[in-house]
Amino acid sequence: MSSPTLLRRTADRIERQTPAHRDRAVDGLRALALLAVPTGHWLLGGFTLDADGGLHNASPLSAFGALAPASWVLQMLGVFFLVGGYASVLSYHRRTGSAGTWLTGRVARLGRPVLGVTAVWALAAPVLYAAGVPETTLRTGATLVVQPLWFVGVYVVVTALTPYCVWAAHRLGGWAAAPLLASVAVVDFLRYGPFAGSVPSWLAVVNILPGWLFAYQLGVDWGERRIGRRGAWLLLVGGTVLFAALLTVFHYPASMVGVPGEARTNSHPPSLLVLALAAAQSGAAMLLRDRLARLLARPALWAPVVVINLCAMTILCWHQTAMLAAAVPGSFAGALAGLTTAPDSPAWIAARLAWMPVFAVLLVGIARYARRFEEPWTRATAVRRTLAGVLAAGFAVFALGLA
Repeated sequence: MSSPTLLRRTADRIERQTPAHRDRAVDGLRALALLAVPTGHWLLGGFTLDADGGLHNASPLSAFGALAPASWVLQMLGVFFLVGGYASVLSYHRRTGSAGTWLTGRVARLGRPVLGVTAVWALAAPVLYAAGVPETTLRTGATLVVQPLWFVGVYVVVTALTPYCVWAAHRLGGWAAAPLLASVAVVDFLRYGPFAGSVPSWLAVVNILPGWLFAYQLGVDWGERRIGRRGAWLLLVGGTVLFAALLTVFHYPASMVGVPGEARTNSHPPSLLVLALAAAQSGAAMLLRDRLARLLARPALWAPVVVINLCAMTILCWHQTAMLAAAVPGSFAGALAGLTTAPDSPAWIAARLAWMPVFAVLLVGIARYARRFEEPWTRATAVRRTLAGVLAAGFAVFALGLA
């Protein structure tokens, strides 16, 4: 059987197994936001090679400020939280048990893949070190692996707040997210305004919860039918205007991700610019929902969306490992353009684009085995689960530079 025929039959089988009530547009938005994560990390993250052959993190944004608009497109966590809030509120209303049981199930689905990737790395790191991989490279790799996992912790917290978000949606309607926006605006004013010199640095941490809860609350409002087309247009236009004003009038950093050497960052913790982008993206997503649903009615387009959603946590947890699977062996070969050379020239960008399909193939290969971490650990004994937890904690200590 030829490959095109096999793919077509697979797509047709997925189409037949898809329930009629499945919201294809929401799944499509989730898949798009998921793919933006590895694409952004692979394109906007690079390495330098020291004299001892160790890899260090670097970013092309340090040399090419003109790449900042790429981060506006690839920073789609706002869409991910929007879709998460939408899906969570529907799931919350369909639950058959208590809210606590519902939350436990969702936390377990998120936690298993995180324990899996960190436990595997905890076992692999000593082996790699014994094989001659420099400690510098291992610490760089550990940092990259842990880097996207912060999202899981934040997502668990906002998911736990779903009952509150439902209450807020019923009380305030489509304006339920407005207080969160105002909270971040106040903190930003204190951090960057005339009182910045007397404000403690820890105040920025206050933005973490309202900053990421904002889009999730919009998703809950959307799921509760509290935001219609007029509200979606308000989000799109208002978010775009606010985004432009923050960049041009208030001189927020243009990059949506951290740039080495820069004093300010938009994402850690989220600044008002992140919320402005999330509002604009959310409005666009709501307005394009019907068109996207019609597009995904085609089996050939719907099938990859299903596969991506089934492997969501695997993609999130293992995409950095896929890049490292190329970069670590490459570091022994010396300077490889786009892989182990400094990201400081247009040639590096072209070379990195050529490497990205390699990373994607490696991720697919890893996912064939890592996907099992997303499934219920029915065969795992209490001892094995405890061991996985201990290994994960040990790896976290190493990755955070505490050991």
